[in-house]
Amino acid sequence: MQNTLNITNYQLYLRLMGHLAPYRLKFILVLLGTTLMAITDSVIPVFIKPMLDSIFVSKTYDSIQLIPLIFIVLFLVRSLSSYISSYGINWIGRTFTVDLQTEIINKLLMLPIHFYEDQTSKSLVSKLTLDLTQVTQDGTRTIITFVKNILTITGLLIWMFYLNWELSLLIIMITPIVLLSAQLIYGKPQDNDEKTYQTTEKFTQIIKETTENYKAVILNGGQQHVFHRIQNEANQIQQLDIKNTNIFRVPLIHIIIAIALSTIFYLTIQQTFIDGTTIGSFVSFIISVLILFLSLKQLTKVNKSLQNSLAAAKNLFSFLDLETELDNGKVILNHVQGDLKFEHVSFSKDLEDFSLTIRSGERIALVSTSDNTKNILINLVPRFIHPTDGKILLDTYELVDIKLSSLRSKVGLLSQETPLSNDSIAANIAYGEMRCSTESEIISAAQAAHAIEFIRRMPQGMQTLIGDHGTKLSREQCRHIAIAQILLKNPPILIIDEIATMLNPESENLMRSALDNLMQNRTTIIIARRKVTLEKVDRIIVIDENRIKEIGSHKELLSEGGLYMKLYSLYH
Repeated sequence: MQNTLNITNYQLYLRLMGHLAPYRLKFILVLLGTTLMAITDSVIPVFIKPMLDSIFVSKTYDSIQLIPLIFIVLFLVRSLSSYISSYGINWIGRTFTVDLQTEIINKLLMLPIHFYEDQTSKSLVSKLTLDLTQVTQDGTRTIITFVKNILTITGLLIWMFYLNWELSLLIIMITPIVLLSAQLIYGKPQDNDEKTYQTTEKFTQIIKETTENYKAVILNGGQQHVFHRIQNEANQIQQLDIKNTNIFRVPLIHIIIAIALSTIFYLTIQQTFIDGTTIGSFVSFIISVLILFLSLKQLTKVNKSLQNSLAAAKNLFSFLDLETELDNGKVILNHVQGDLKFEHVSFSKDLEDFSLTIRSGERIALVSTSDNTKNILINLVPRFIHPTDGKILLDTYELVDIKLSSLRSKVGLLSQETPLSNDSIAANIAYGEMRCSTESEIISAAQAAHAIEFIRRMPQGMQTLIGDHGTKLSREQCRHIAIAQILLKNPPILIIDEIATMLNPESENLMRSALDNLMQNRTTIIIARRKVTLEKVDRIIVIDENRIKEIGSHKELLSEGGLYMKLYSLYH
């Protein structure tokens, strides 16, 4: 796979052009419109010469009648070409945005879990918004602006050489000096832009952290600390903005351009006295110079925009070039008994030589001195992570031989945090592959999860929107919805990360009954955090120093008086 970090700007440009290939016909139409715009800009000084000469030199007043018609035709052509170019580039930019956005979302859904553990939601949103817009819409407009100005400059230079080749050569020699001066004065704005972007991102992150953790901020008296952090970042942004908009830069550039233009105007006037240049040629040449420098000025701005777009493209393509989740499995599971077998499984240094057989329908509780070891075990079953040694079998198949989508369709995960979406209760229960479930199936799952009672009290019942992450529901209600979701999915393998929070007796009984319904006839692995859970499971696996230390039922392990008894005393 190509290393995007080492890719050149030219290679980035070619890759972008490859993405624009599906729109090549519309892009050609846009280029035609842009070419017409450049031609009309170049034709203006060409038209001025014969117009002024016919009026002020040859005194052919009949030609005056044609002037309005010619101007009307010129501006009609320019308006039509401008419309074609603007409409076309907007269509391409927005369509390109949607297509690339779809590609990014597809990539997001195929990445391994460790990617999300290293990312913030803000950085992912940035790729879908800021970077994407910078590449697609701003980038395509930049290309068209570049093409238009290059064509305009080329047309004007041809006409200026026709009028006066000596002065035209002088202008060609002066132009690089002006451009180089502008570059030296402005320095490297992309460096400052990058610093501003990073500082703004940090500023936004601090505000996000403050609003999300406002209770902790208030309880720990962190208001002043947060205020100073935000004030410091705001001051840095202000300083960078001032640096980027140095008040001496623009006047200095204008002075350099004014000196160059004054020199050219003076020499043009001198040339007029020497060889008798007509007024039409003089005015046409001066206007050509003015339009030429205006186009050059736009090109300097285009260069900055192009560099920003290429930087955003490099960031975007580095994301699209990430390795997707490995899936070499071929087996499609149909009927699953639910037998799980770990054979000498190791994962880095956090799990060593773990061997365990879990029978179909058995309830297993994991108890450990380290939460990390327990989390590794439950992440190995749905293949969120892969063992560094050993193998895991589901029934008679190794997990690596099972297609990921098929394996995960047979696994239900009830985590401490319930990942609900801002949708209706019914949509959250019938999520993903279960979206085609009937209303009666959804209601049955809600009843088994003891969620139907509070759902019926909601304003719109099953169609009630629950807010972002279920904010309109209590934590217990969210968990009942999550249980209903798994019941509707009906997987043979169940993983439960138990919550340690004590509920009131009524809520506790409802939750326990819902969990009993959920675990019925399923192979269940529980990260246990409650005494009542440990007392009801079939076997308890005690792990210490990354290895199994004890196995047995609650009573058996208590009677042994080993590590389990010490850990059990710490549970609620």
